Amino acid sequence: MPVPAPTALPPVTDPSNAWLVVDDIALRYGKRTILEHLSFALPQGGIACLLGPSGCGKTTALRAIAGFEPISAGAIRLAGKVLSAPGQITPPEKRRIGMVFQDYALFPHLTVAQNVGFGLKGRAEADQRVAEMLDTVGLAHAAQRFPHELSGGQQQRVALARALAPQPSILLLDEPFSNLDVALRERLAGEVRDILKATNTTAVLVTHDQHEAFAMADVIGVMADGHLQQWDTAYGLYHQPANRRVANFVGQGAFVPAVVVDEHHLRLDVGQSTGDQTVFATDDVMAHAPGTRVDVLMRPDDVVHDDASPVKARVLHKAFKGAEFLYTLALSDGTEVLSAIPSHHDHAIGEAIGIRLDLSHVVAFAHVAE
Repeated sequence: MPVPAPTALPPVTDPSNAWLVVDDIALRYGKRTILEHLSFALPQGGIACLLGPSGCGKTTALRAIAGFEPISAGAIRLAGKVLSAPGQITPPEKRRIGMVFQDYALFPHLTVAQNVGFGLKGRAEADQRVAEMLDTVGLAHAAQRFPHELSGGQQQRVALARALAPQPSILLLDEPFSNLDVALRERLAGEVRDILKATNTTAVLVTHDQHEAFAMADVIGVMADGHLQQWDTAYGLYHQPANRRVANFVGQGAFVPAVVVDEHHLRLDVGQSTGDQTVFATDDVMAHAPGTRVDVLMRPDDVVHDDASPVKARVLHKAFKGAEFLYTLALSDGTEVLSAIPSHHDHAIGEAIGIRLDLSHVVAFAHVAE
């Protein structure tokens, strides 16, 4: 089955034409390395996300782009101008960079309009710009209200309008939705994306929440231990993870042992529990010689519920997700897999259900012995 092309903006392949270039930077505090060999590029109007767990270096990278942290190696360029290099740093206030923080940082004694216009003092037609930005974020009706009179989502849109009002060269967003409830985060991320696209604003988001990243970014960089693990579209990260760390962090899944048959086929090493165990493989396994043991990444959507299938799996755990259940299933040899099944199929713990594997796209990694 052919893999459809992603709809998001692809990563920049020619940094010389990029708006933002982070070129092989490192950041160290004494002997402690925070970032190492970090490189990526973003076109004008593109939206990127640095995604990873706490302590991975993503916020430090954002602070380096903002000019709050000096870099130890490499360079950061914006619109062709070097902003940071070892021994050289343009002050944050001279970078034309907008910032949106997780705590909104609104002035409680100022109205919404006054907050949005705070960075426009002394500029001609400031009132017109404020009105434009409030209209853009859908808060024209709240111009004379105070921040405490607004919901959290509305306050975040005010913070966004304030950051965009001076027309920054790039917008940086540091965990901007972390103070909001889970249901609101993804929706607001989509709304913010629409606003950024409407204003052709280049932006870099930092978050640990992959749902926010998927909803907002054209391209996502997964980080771990100060290194960029993969720079790709959300589709690429999910379906073609570069390594186990990306596979484990982005999406859910299980690793099933297999043996390489040839450059185009694998044999699943799960006894007779899945019927025909020889599956077509993509180029991901061509680096492994025939006979090599590998682990196949199996996503929940690869394990399909099928009552007519002779292959059975036992329900170990289940989590209700609304439209679907996420089941943890045990194959006959004890191998555990995940399956996303529509929620009207409510199976009991311990029940045996029919499944089939839909492995139209295979990603395999070198086998790790437990």
